[in-house]
Amino acid sequence: MEIVFATSNQNKIREVQKMLPAELRILSLADIGCLVDIPETRPTIEGNALQKAEYVVDHFGKDCFSEDTGLEIKALEGRPGVYSARYAGPQRDPQQNIDKVLGELQNKTDRSARFKTVVALYLNGTMHTFEGIVEGTIRTSRSGTGGFGYDPIFQPNGYSITFAEMSDEEKNKISHRGIAIQKLLDFLRSISA
Repeated sequence: MEIVFATSNQNKIREVQKMLPAELRILSLADIGCLVDIPETRPTIEGNALQKAEYVVDHFGKDCFSEDTGLEIKALEGRPGVYSARYAGPQRDPQQNIDKVLGELQNKTDRSARFKTVVALYLNGTMHTFEGIVEGTIRTSRSGTGGFGYDPIFQPNGYSITFAEMSDEEKNKISHRGIAIQKLLDFLRSISA
């Protein structure tokens, strides 16, 4: 089975493909000829996930899933949230985003945060959503070289290392995206059983 993953982010495509069974192959936006940057203009993570899936359905007529993820930091009143990828500007530079977060948290004692992912699946004319959340804290400096985005500064609760210090397999078992994708897979298995 093939399904479109409505993202241009190659890191996300690689990470999610590793979580899926071999018989489920992801097609990227480039694979279906979608070379535009799909708008993400809604005020919520769920809204942006739905917007991306709707775009693929409306413009390409393909069943697909999309996701949007945000880092929500308590001391920053939920920021960067829906703006996580472009927090330091439209260039979407992960290092600049991390620098901005660390700068804003410099004098904060509460460093609690959570990653939230919403997966939107459009299948056979119906939209379904799946959510994954992982709670943690923001480190005062980067640690680790794996993962991407804010992984070097996010330490999930119950662990002494950041996402960037974990193997892909370890991270995928507990991450926000891993939880949401597992819910997606459970749903796909339930309707194909």
